[in-house]
Amino acid sequence: MTSRTIKGCCPLDCQDSCSWVAQVENGRVVRMAGAPDHPITRGVLCAKVRDYETRLDAPDRLLHPLLRTGPKGSGLFQRISWDEALSRIAERYSAIIAHHGAEALLPVNFAGSLGVVQRRALMRLFHALGASRFHGSICGQSGNALAAEGHALGFDPEEVADSHLVLLWGTNLLTTAPHSWHFIKAARERHGARVICIDPRRTRTAAASDEHLSIRPGSDAVLAAGLAHVALQEGLADLDYAKAAASDFDAFCEQVAPWTPERVSQLCGIGPNTVVRLARELTEARPAVIRAGIAPQQTQDGETFVRLLSALAILGGHPTRRGGGLMIETGPDFHEARAARPDLMPSPTRSFDMARLGETLTNDALSPPIKGLMIWGTNPVVTQPDTGRVRQGLNREDLFTVVIEHVPTDTMAFADIVLPSTMQLEHFDVQGAWGHHYISVNHPAVTPRGEAKSHGEILRLLARRMGLTEPALQESDEAIAAAALPERVELEALKERGWIKCSPLRSMLSPRVSLRTSGGVPLPAAAPSPGHLQLLTPKGHFFLNTTFADMRRHQQSAGRPTLEMSREDAALRGLGDGSMVEVRNDRGSVYAHLTVVDGMHHGVVALPGKWWNMAMAGPRSAVNDLTVPAWSPAGQPAYNETFVEILWSCPHQTGHGAG
Repeated sequence: MTSRTIKGCCPLDCQDSCSWVAQVENGRVVRMAGAPDHPITRGVLCAKVRDYETRLDAPDRLLHPLLRTGPKGSGLFQRISWDEALSRIAERYSAIIAHHGAEALLPVNFAGSLGVVQRRALMRLFHALGASRFHGSICGQSGNALAAEGHALGFDPEEVADSHLVLLWGTNLLTTAPHSWHFIKAARERHGARVICIDPRRTRTAAASDEHLSIRPGSDAVLAAGLAHVALQEGLADLDYAKAAASDFDAFCEQVAPWTPERVSQLCGIGPNTVVRLARELTEARPAVIRAGIAPQQTQDGETFVRLLSALAILGGHPTRRGGGLMIETGPDFHEARAARPDLMPSPTRSFDMARLGETLTNDALSPPIKGLMIWGTNPVVTQPDTGRVRQGLNREDLFTVVIEHVPTDTMAFADIVLPSTMQLEHFDVQGAWGHHYISVNHPAVTPRGEAKSHGEILRLLARRMGLTEPALQESDEAIAAAALPERVELEALKERGWIKCSPLRSMLSPRVSLRTSGGVPLPAAAPSPGHLQLLTPKGHFFLNTTFADMRRHQQSAGRPTLEMSREDAALRGLGDGSMVEVRNDRGSVYAHLTVVDGMHHGVVALPGKWWNMAMAGPRSAVNDLTVPAWSPAGQPAYNETFVEILWSCPHQTGHGAG
C-alpha cells in the first residue's frame, strides 16, 4: 500500500478559507483533516467539509459531457464526447457572434470556488471575444460599495485577540466562519472581553455569547443611529479622531440627533436602557471590534447600515488601536482579478448587474439580446433573487446555455450542454480569502474522476476549437494562478509551504469618508398586511449556500427544510412543532416543517439553508422563489424584505408542482 499526504485548501465561499491535508492511499483520498500548523484552521475542518472526499464519488457526480434531449428544465440529457461538446459550443458561440456580435454572449459565475483558476480562467476567453460582463454581487454588495468609497471594513482577524469588546452584529460565526472564534476566545482570556450578539434569532453564536439582543430585522440602521446619538450626547465619542476621519462630521451629528433611545427602542424591540448601556460599552472599550455579517446588508438600505457601522467604529476611535474597528471583510494582498486578464478585451464592453440575471435574460429591449451563456461556480436558479424570472429567462429556446458543474443542479436542468468539472481534490489552484490574510495553494490529490476537467483546461480546449491564437488562452493552470500573486510571493515557495501570510498595509487612521447617509436613517420594512411575517433565509450549518444540498450525509445532518418561528407567533396560528406548513406570498409557495424556538423576534420566521427543488424528494423548498425583486442603490438584493403567510398544510396536498 502506498500512502502520502497532499496539501490543499477548501475552495468554498467562506471567510475561513481553511488549509487542509488529504491522506491518499492507493490513489484514493481516505481522510481529510485541517492543516494543524495553519493559524486560522488549526487542524479542524467544519461540519460541511470534514468528509469532502466522499463528494468525489457521490452517486450524482457528473463524469461526462451531456447534451440536452428534452425540454429545458426537464433535466433530460444524453452522454456525448468532449469532441462533440466542444464543437457544438464553438459553432453556436461563433454563430451568435456572427449574427449578433460578441456582446450577445454572457459569462455567469460567482464564488462556488474561490480558486483563481476555477473562478477566473474562463473569463480570459470571454474577455478575448469581447463578450458582455457582470458586475456587483448577490450577497455583500453594500459593503463593496462602501469599501470603494474608502471606508475601512476589515483588518487582520488575528488582532481580534486584543479586543476588549466584541460586538457580533448579524453574524452567526459558529456556523458560517467557526475558526474566527479562536480569536474571540483569546480576547476573553486575555482581556476579559465581553461578547455581545445582535441577531433576530438565537443562533449557535448568540447562545455562546455573553449577551444576545434580539432586534427586529431591518432595524439595524436605526439601532446604529441610536448608539451614535448616545455616544455624542454623553460625550463618549473620540471627537478629535472622528472629525479628522469624517468629511461631514457636523452633518452626521445632526442626522443622528433625533434618534433617542426611546425612539430607537420602539422600532428595534429592545429597551431604551439597553440602547444606552450598549452605546457606553461600545465607546468606552479600548478597543472594540464590530464584527458584522453579510446578512444585515441585504435590504434596500444596505449601504446606509454599513455606513452607520463605520461611523460607530470611528466614533469610538477603534481603528486607531490594534484589535479595533469594523470587521465585515478582509483579505490578503492578492490580485485575483488579474488572472481573468481584462486587458484582453478588444474594447470596453457592456456590463450587467449580476444580481439581476432574470431581468437581463427577459429584457426584450436589449440590443443585442443575450443569446449565449456559460454558467459556472453558481446555481442561480436557487441563489438569485426573483428566481421565477431567472427560470423564465433560462427557459428561452433561443438561448444557448452551457453549464459547468460537479453534480446536477436546478440550474443545470436548463442547460443545452453540460461539462463535468474537476473538484478541489483533482486540480491545482491558488486562492486568497475574504476573512483572513493568508494565500493558499491547492495541490491535486488524485486524478480526475471520469472525464472531468479543470476550468483552465476547458479554456485551452475551447479557445483552440474557436481558432483563438492569443497566448494567454493557452497558459497552464499554474501560470494562470501565478498571475494573481503579489510580487513578494513566489509560486514555488507557496507550493512548498502550502500557505503564506501576505497582509496588506494597515493604517490606523481612516481616510476622510462620508458618514452622513443620503436618505436619512431608514425605518424597517413594513409587512404588506396583518398576519404576514418577515422571512429570513440564513445560511445552514451543513450547507455552504447551495453546495452539499444534494449530499445524503449533509441532508441527514440538516434534517429537512425547517421553518423557525417564535412561540408567540406559533400560538397565534395554532401551529406546533413538526407541522408541515406552507410558506407563501404573491410570488409563490414553498413547504417546510415547523420548529418552535426561543429567542426568535416576534413577527419573524427563518428558513435556514439553501435547499434545492431538484434534490428534494418532497415538495418545493427553494426559498428564493419567494424573494422580492428589490435592490439597494448599489445593487444589493433585498432578500430580508420578504414577507410571507404561514399556513398549516396537509402533506398529501403538497408536491413538486406546488407554488
